[in-house]
Amino acid sequence: MTPRTPIWKAIASSIRHDIAEGIYGAGDKLPTEASLAQRFGVNRHTVRHALAELAEEGIVHSRRGAGVFVTTTPTDYPIGRRVRFHQNLRAAGRSPAKKVLLLETRTASSTEVDSLRLTGGAQVHVYEGLSLAEGRPIALFRSAFPATRCPDILEHLGEDHSVTSALAKCGIHDYIRASTRVNAKLATATQALHLQITEHAPILRTIGINVDSDGTPIEFGRTWFAGDKVTLTLSDE
Repeated sequence: MTPRTPIWKAIASSIRHDIAEGIYGAGDKLPTEASLAQRFGVNRHTVRHALAELAEEGIVHSRRGAGVFVTTTPTDYPIGRRVRFHQNLRAAGRSPAKKVLLLETRTASSTEVDSLRLTGGAQVHVYEGLSLAEGRPIALFRSAFPATRCPDILEHLGEDHSVTSALAKCGIHDYIRASTRVNAKLATATQALHLQITEHAPILRTIGINVDSDGTPIEFGRTWFAGDKVTLTLSDE
C-alpha cells in the first residue's frame, strides 16, 4: 500500500509550482497563513510547516511583521548544441560559480567506455562538483574526460573550474553537444544535502556527450538539477 503524502508536503509542492509558473516572482509576498489555510482547507500550523520547508530550501524567507516573501525564481538553463554553464547563467542574469567536490583519475566504467569510444581498461579524468547561481546550489555534476586526450585537464580544472577554459588549455578550443537525454529522478540523501533540498524532492538528470570539431567525444557528463531551482529550455545553439 503506497503511503500517503503528508498534507504539508503537498502544500509546499503546490506553492513551489506556483512560484515556478511565475504566479509569484522574486520579491513577491505570498498570501497570509490564514489565506493559505483557507485555500488548502487546513489549519495554520500545517501551512507554517510547509512554509518552513520552503524556507529551508531557500525558496522563501519571512520578515517579522511583514509576511513571507519569495527569495528567488527558477533559473532558465538552455540545453542545446553549445552548452556553456557560465555563459548560460550570465545570459539569465545570474552570477555563476562552481565548487569542486572531486578530481580523480580512474578506470573508465563500461558506460564511459561506450560514450567516449574508449577501449576497455582506459583511464578517464573525472570532475565532480556543484554549480551555483547567486551563491546557491542549483545542480550537481560529474564529467569524465579521456585521459590520453586531456592529460593535464585536472590540473587546469583545479586552477580554473571552467570546463571550457580547461579544455582550451588542452588544445580543444571548440566543442558541441552531440546528444542529451533528460529524465526525472528523486533526490537521494546526499544529493539533497548538496543541493539544499529535501530528500526525495524532484530533480532532473541530464546525460550528455560533447564532441570536438572532428566529432570525437571528449566529455561524458551527468548533471542533476534541483527541479524547483532550474527550468531547462531547449535551444538550437
